[in-house]
Amino acid sequence: MTRVAVVTGAARGIGAAVVRRLVAAGWSVVAVDRCADDPAVDYPLARPDELTALAQDTPRVQTLVGDVREPSTLVAACDLALRHYGRLDAAVACAAVIAGGEPVWEIPERSWQTLLDVDVTGVLNLARAAVPRLLAAPEPRSGRFVALASAAAHQGLWRLGGYCAAKHAVLGLVRGLACDLRGTGVSAVAVSPGSTHTDMLRATATIYGLADPAALGEHQLVQRLLSPDEVAAAVAWVCSPESAAVTGSVVHADGGFGS
Repeated sequence: MTRVAVVTGAARGIGAAVVRRLVAAGWSVVAVDRCADDPAVDYPLARPDELTALAQDTPRVQTLVGDVREPSTLVAACDLALRHYGRLDAAVACAAVIAGGEPVWEIPERSWQTLLDVDVTGVLNLARAAVPRLLAAPEPRSGRFVALASAAAHQGLWRLGGYCAAKHAVLGLVRGLACDLRGTGVSAVAVSPGSTHTDMLRATATIYGLADPAALGEHQLVQRLLSPDEVAAAVAWVCSPESAAVTGSVVHADGGFGS
């Protein structure tokens, strides 16, 4: 039996690593990404050719270009999974942006709204699209809803208060969702990465005036940056049947960030 997932933010970084991990474990995947820059985000976002390359290099992947802020995008992604693969077993919300550089009381309205719309409402939109379809599977179910939170969800970070707030909201959303899913066989889990070698981390380094993002790895017990694949390994495990005892909680794939 081939299990099927929808993954957002899939064109690069942790999202792309999750797609590759799942496919390596025998899954089929619908990979979703905006594949366009956002005027409210101060660094380049994924490009269409990155999503195309992911599908070309990885078997059993269907792609969809769309914004997680648009509910219709995620409904279309879930329906594509059902139409092309005949089932949906997991939904993984990786899409996110980061913004910062100022104290909380000076956060620009545009930055604040973008963080909430992409990082929080994007997760909610995926839940709205995916959960009814996960629940439509016959019993006994083993559906998975996974959202990428962040080490920033668990402690304050200088000049990143808006991002911390958004990722903390993701935790609350996942915990509430898990309670609403009680007894259904569908779980909801957050995975919190630490400093990971991604384009988003390079943007964080720029906010902090660091020439080398690797310096951010010094805050972790592993004394280095994580690779996207290391975080994806945790996500893939949460998606697997072996994670059935884990719901309503957080997997800290953070290299000991802040410990």
